[in-house]
Amino acid sequence: MSYIVPIGPYHPALEEPVHARLYTDGESITDAKVFIGYNHRGIEKLATQKNFIQTLVLVERVCGICSHSHALCYALALEQIAGMKVPKRGEYIRVIIAELERLHSHYLWLGIALHLIGHDSLFMHSWDDREAIMDILEELTGNRVNYGAVTVGGARRDITDDQRKDILEMLDKIEKSNIALRDILLADKTVALRTQGVGILTTEDAYRIGAVGPQARASNVPVDVRKDAPYSSYDDFDFDIAVWPSCDVFARVVVRVLENVESIKIIRQALENLPKGPINLGTRIPKIPAGETMFRHEAPRGQLCYKVVTDGGETNKRVSIHVPTFKNAPTVPVMLRNNSVADAGLIIASIDPCFSCMDR
Repeated sequence: MSYIVPIGPYHPALEEPVHARLYTDGESITDAKVFIGYNHRGIEKLATQKNFIQTLVLVERVCGICSHSHALCYALALEQIAGMKVPKRGEYIRVIIAELERLHSHYLWLGIALHLIGHDSLFMHSWDDREAIMDILEELTGNRVNYGAVTVGGARRDITDDQRKDILEMLDKIEKSNIALRDILLADKTVALRTQGVGILTTEDAYRIGAVGPQARASNVPVDVRKDAPYSSYDDFDFDIAVWPSCDVFARVVVRVLENVESIKIIRQALENLPKGPINLGTRIPKIPAGETMFRHEAPRGQLCYKVVTDGGETNKRVSIHVPTFKNAPTVPVMLRNNSVADAGLIIASIDPCFSCMDR
């Protein structure tokens, strides 16, 4: 029997509204369509009515999980228009916060994925590690969400010696736990049965559709803005692009665990070599000349782009935000085909979607 099975836009298992329509033959999905646009908040229009510091606060609210990424990418775009040279210490602090955010985002997704698989003990271990990261972010910035750590021209808050020691102690704990988590995930039969061969996105399809971030790297596509177009001193750090060849949900789990290792390496290097000097160019509202630019940043979910246009006034003429979920969402129908209805929720979640970002 053929059925159309709807998931969303309002569903108890969904934290954000999205609608997936599954065309099935019995339990097998023969085709699927994804519909977006249920969460529009008009942030791009609001940005044209705010000055540059107010817009930093606004774009942090695009997404609670990757708020620093949005503020950083917007600030980098303005700095490029104005020709600002950010102090090296400020750049390193930005990188440290960005990688801490990547860690907490990946642990959040890992926990959700493990919960969907039915492995609640690992889910609790994953989120316990995430809490340690969130505690450090709160210690550094005063907030667990929307950190307010970026200003145009640098970082808003310095890192003290005591905070540096606390971060290193936390990294020691996380590193040991991440190794144990990796070993379990690679060997656990429950994880293998629910993820291996499920939701396949081939390397060819990843290139064709334009997948980004961990979604692309799990299909053996080595794309990473931090390597391809280094910014904020990322070229000072030694780290690898984590890729995996199996192209399935299992690969998306493994890639994020491997990326945690690389983020820990980057944070350690930044703390060990943290330059002396100022962290920003001052806290006054900056004067930005007329100009236009597009800047890319490797957010936890993939490439984030900000197109910013200024006219020499106190507000933005145009801010256009292009988020990784917008690029990865078209991969969902491809991954759903020839899988069972029971795996649909896990496959959709495997792109680590943020429909709040996408609809903004």
